[in-house]
Amino acid sequence: MASWRRITGAAGLVAGATAVGAGAIVAAERIAVGRIRGRPDPASGEPLGKLRGRPLTVLTGDGVALHVEINGPSAAPVTVVFCHGYTLNQDCWHFQRRDLSGHRLVFWDQRDHGRSGRSESGAASIDQLGTDLKAVIDATAPGDARVVLVGHSMGGMTIMALAQQHPELFGTKVAGAVLISTAARGLEDGSPWMPAPIRPMLSRALPGVLNGAAKGRRAILVERGRRVTDLAFLGTRVLGFGDGEVSPAVVGFLGQMITSTPIEVVARFGQALLLCDERDSLATLGKVPVTVLVGEKDRLIASRLGIELAMDIPASHLIWVPGGGHALILECPELVNEAITAMLARVEAGGDLPRSA
Repeated sequence: MASWRRITGAAGLVAGATAVGAGAIVAAERIAVGRIRGRPDPASGEPLGKLRGRPLTVLTGDGVALHVEINGPSAAPVTVVFCHGYTLNQDCWHFQRRDLSGHRLVFWDQRDHGRSGRSESGAASIDQLGTDLKAVIDATAPGDARVVLVGHSMGGMTIMALAQQHPELFGTKVAGAVLISTAARGLEDGSPWMPAPIRPMLSRALPGVLNGAAKGRRAILVERGRRVTDLAFLGTRVLGFGDGEVSPAVVGFLGQMITSTPIEVVARFGQALLLCDERDSLATLGKVPVTVLVGEKDRLIASRLGIELAMDIPASHLIWVPGGGHALILECPELVNEAITAMLARVEAGGDLPRSA
């Protein structure tokens, strides 16, 4: 039998090697992040997340206070309502708020995100978000005022949920939609960042892992871990963007929004995304002009699902973004703004969009 001294000595060697390896990884992360942050960054002086609008509180049917902000002229033929994605908040539309200020713009934080109130504990659902969107539209564009809906990721699914619940709005109240980096069905097959051979297994296990991480003392430890800035920065850069040269300031801005979303909310809405199926809404969406933007290198929602979405919406217009990642609204804001502006011009002129990409 091996002596205790040998056993403890071997354990010490393993622990030491592990510590050295971990230290090397941390050092490599710091070097990599340092090099990235050291590059010239034209967005370093951009007031990311600091642009504000006229505040409004909208109460949902179950009493959740939604934080809404309105920018642009009060009198406008069309109002643009922006619906943000999972773990983000309305500040993610920074470049749209900055560059489209000549139009009437409505931004809102989805329930449990950003400055909006928290819902009662329990399962979250995309259908509930669709109901919330109806409340926002009623409060910000009452009467005969027309709206164009713009949704990123989960925000796109929110628009689909509204279409399924209120098909009578599309072609009357709702005059058009722009769907960015989104899909009509749940992500049960997993995201592209997961290794393909084990993607289904990871996808099935993810809700349980997230729910476990959101409880008790584990939630505290997880929240602390999410604040490891170098690791969070690199993860955000890889998963959120397709272009390796994207602005470090923009990467940090996206990462800050994600880590500020409580792990409990991450867990609840993560499961909602996996179970989402809004395909029955697509015929209704086809009643109005729809543009679908898909990034080639979207590592969170497979680009094939975006293409599938565009094909299933009658007469939709697909914009394929070579090299683009999931956060197109931050990575390619000019392209996104052009798509929104083109939609507004066609809606205001009573025209239509091209029938295919």
